[in-house]
This record gives sequence, C-alpha cells and structure tokens, in this order.
Amino acid sequence: MNVEAILRSKGRQVTTIAPDATIAAAVQQMTGRGIGALVVSGDGVEVEGIVSERDIVRGLTEHGVGLLSQSVADLMTRRVYHCAPEDSVADLMAQMTDRRIRHLPVTRDGRLCGIVSIGDVVKSRLDEVEFEASSLRSFIASA
Repeated sequence: MNVEAILRSKGRQVTTIAPDATIAAAVQQMTGRGIGALVVSGDGVEVEGIVSERDIVRGLTEHGVGLLSQSVADLMTRRVYHCAPEDSVADLMAQMTDRRIRHLPVTRDGRLCGIVSIGDVVKSRLDEVEFEASSLRSFIASA
C-alpha cells in the first residue's frame, strides 16, 4: 500500500494557515477541526513550514501565554519532511518513527497535494492486516 491509497480513502484536503496568522488563530483552527497540525502556506500550494500541537506546547513553555499573539512564522518548524503519493506506507512508518514526527505533507512536483498523519498510517496498516486475515480465513474455509 502507498500514500496515494491513503489519500484516496481519507481525502486530499489540507488545512493550511498563513505564516503571518497568530498562534491563537492556529490553536482555534486546530481545535475547531480536531486536527494536530497545520501546514504553513501563504498560497495553499507551497509548503513554508508546519505548526503542530507539540510546537505550541513547547512555545508556551518558553514564552508563556504571550505566545498566542505571536505569528505562526515565529514558531513553525521550517524544515518540513514530506512524502510523495508513490511512497510506501512502510517507508512512511519508518520515517515517522525515525524522525519522531506525526504529520507528513504530501507533495507532487513541489506542490502540496495532501497530508498524512500517523493515525492515517496506523489505520491503513490495520485495514491491510484485517484484509489479509479475512483472506486467509476464506482460503482455509474453502479448503
């Protein structure tokens, strides 16, 4: 299974936020949508950074509640790892584990075309295991 299969199942919508938006706006958007990260992009196409719940918690520890009025650009992670639609789920699992990240924007030709979370990867793998188990049960029952 690959990233493209995950995107077909979950959709390609990516919630983005402009780099000049406030951290308070980012928190409100994440809370309202029930998501753990926002891709930072001025145009919705180019990935400039990513801001996650983890970034915000670290920022609050360092800056206190004053952080909420700061811009997303002040806090975002600028070095963003990403994946491509043809990347395998096994590669994603390894990358997320090795780099200790939970969200990977999906890009094609340098353009944002989706996002995959660790939850998406786990769900994909569980679906795969379930299908294999069901196939084996059917095979054994028919023998």
